[in-house]
Amino acid sequence: MSQNIQKRHKNLAYRLNQLMGFILGARFFFVALLTFALYVSTFFLFNREESFRAFVFDYHAHLIILCSVLSILAGGIINQFYDREKDQVTKPFRSRIQSFLKQKYFLYAYIFLNALGLTIAFTQSWRVFVFFLVYQFLMWFYSHKISKVLFLNNLTFVGLTMYPFFGMLVYYRTFTLKVFFMAIFLFLMLMIIDMTKDLLTKNADKVFGYKTIANQFSSKIARQIIIVFCLMAFVVSLIIIKGIGLQSIMAWYFAIGLFVLILSIFWLFRNHKNDKVTTLSVLKLWIFFGILAMLFDGIYSRFSWAI
Repeated sequence: MSQNIQKRHKNLAYRLNQLMGFILGARFFFVALLTFALYVSTFFLFNREESFRAFVFDYHAHLIILCSVLSILAGGIINQFYDREKDQVTKPFRSRIQSFLKQKYFLYAYIFLNALGLTIAFTQSWRVFVFFLVYQFLMWFYSHKISKVLFLNNLTFVGLTMYPFFGMLVYYRTFTLKVFFMAIFLFLMLMIIDMTKDLLTKNADKVFGYKTIANQFSSKIARQIIIVFCLMAFVVSLIIIKGIGLQSIMAWYFAIGLFVLILSIFWLFRNHKNDKVTTLSVLKLWIFFGILAMLFDGIYSRFSWAI
């Protein structure tokens, strides 16, 4: 009897490990954050004319976001498939959990998610279908080839991260200077994060043939380029603050962000490994705070009349 219970416990543990392996392989937590960001930016930044009720019942917008989510999940799976050898060195815990599930099941899930996303996209229009077909192809091509190409890997990663937001911007036809400068700020922040990550994985990248500025030139040159991006983000933040004033939550977010960027530059100058980890963590957290700031700023500006 006790042996049967132990066997059941082992089977349950194994199934849980398989589930966790799939969740980590598809990068569900990253996708959940990106989905949250898509909804917040769509309603409070791109869709300024539609009421909340109209947005809730705008099934076209929800289906486009769903296509984005399915495509991003598929992209995470194919990326870990090509990066699995490198991840065994840089992310041993995640690789160990993912090993409970055979790679063929990840590929089945990749095909299913892409097919489902394209099917939903086709029900909307042929333009939406082509938009996501290109997106899925680029994510596969990035994982297969571009991730190992110098500098183009950083640009493509950031571009693919922003691709769904561009889709919603086109859907609502919201082209303003505010959106333009916020997009530049996000682009710069993502570039800083991706290049800082390259500093931390420099040796593993070199071993497995991933060409980055850090391992092709030097960590010093990579840090100098990152600092230039920080200074550019600093200038863009000042432009946004001047444009929207200090009467909104988003303005205060960018104002405080100036000090975050100064701290990041200081940590990069010191060139300690712990400082690089701290910089990466703080900047990721700051982007999350930016999503929250946009949410609360949007709620305040849209619903303050009801108070």
